Amino acid sequence: MSSCPDVARMKRELAGLVAIDTQNPPGGEAAAAHFLRDLLAGEGFEVALQEYKPGRVNVIARIENGAGPVFAFNTHMDVVPAGEGWSSDPFALREADGRLYGRGASDCKGPLAAMLEALRMLAADRSTWSGTLLGVFVADEEIASEGAKFYAAGRPRIDAAVIGEPTSNAVFAAHKGSLRPIVRVHGKTAHSGAPHLGENAILRAGALLGLIAEHHETIVKHRTHPLVGAASLTVTRIDGGHADNVLPDACDLLLDRRMVPGEDEDIVKRDIDDLLALAHTRFGVRAEVVAYKPTTGGATETAADARIVQASLAASRAHGVAEPGPFGFQGACDLVHFRSIGAQGVVIGPGDLAVAHKPDEFVPVDEFIAASLIYRDVARAMLRGGN
Repeated sequence: MSSCPDVARMKRELAGLVAIDTQNPPGGEAAAAHFLRDLLAGEGFEVALQEYKPGRVNVIARIENGAGPVFAFNTHMDVVPAGEGWSSDPFALREADGRLYGRGASDCKGPLAAMLEALRMLAADRSTWSGTLLGVFVADEEIASEGAKFYAAGRPRIDAAVIGEPTSNAVFAAHKGSLRPIVRVHGKTAHSGAPHLGENAILRAGALLGLIAEHHETIVKHRTHPLVGAASLTVTRIDGGHADNVLPDACDLLLDRRMVPGEDEDIVKRDIDDLLALAHTRFGVRAEVVAYKPTTGGATETAADARIVQASLAASRAHGVAEPGPFGFQGACDLVHFRSIGAQGVVIGPGDLAVAHKPDEFVPVDEFIAASLIYRDVARAMLRGGN
């Protein structure tokens, strides 16, 4: 068997993955999980399916090849909804001008197909590495990372991991995290013709909005990280009122707080509570956090001098990336959940995040092929006995 990528097979398998509808919501990754299980079982991997909710399935493929560390490839099977505006069927992979078009081509079925090929190459040439090789392909990254959280809750041993996301094959060693508190501002109903008899929750929310903007400008945005930039606090949704002629007794705000590596989630939550207390002291606003919406997770980083970062930079550079990094994601991904179980990790993958959630999403063919080689070489470097 060859230790070089089979490009025709990679394209064929990417087409197969794109054709499986895993739009999230609702996700429904089971069909993709069975597709991957059948491919990997035929290559000598021990494959387990981990169904944590009906139709929501993780795939864990494993080969043990002597003593050594545990190394994992990870990415996700779900995609964002296809939406409108496509030039062709989003679920039929189309090749044109050196690009492969389809929903998930870059986020994240392109990285997934490249990881499949890397797993094959490593399985076919076991003399170059020693240890345990995993492919961990999860559900629900696009909404709340339920799949990765469920997998990590089992506390599996993983020493190092590469997370597949579109980075143009550069190395990302850090990412932001997010909190989304739902803040309810309280008021008192009254007839809108006699507003003095009530308390308008929407107007009260306006006073809180000013404090939120002030808090971002004076405090939050000054919390920075060299790779991911500044933390932030903003409002992304507002909902209040139930009738045209009634003062609203409640108004809900959805806050979006982006955290940088080094920030503590519990401290950030206390900061938000303190901000609501200040709104009460300064303006008499009665507000509380009634819930936190699920998010992908917190912020994390792997130190630039960590072995996996250095091995990834070398592999990325060797396969044509002029500026391999390390860089940091403005958004979040599943790296944080692998870091939570003690793994050192990086994020690498073909494709550009700028086109990932848009119509006519694509992955460049040359990046797609190169990614399989980068993945292979990082795994070899991290598994004892590798070159």
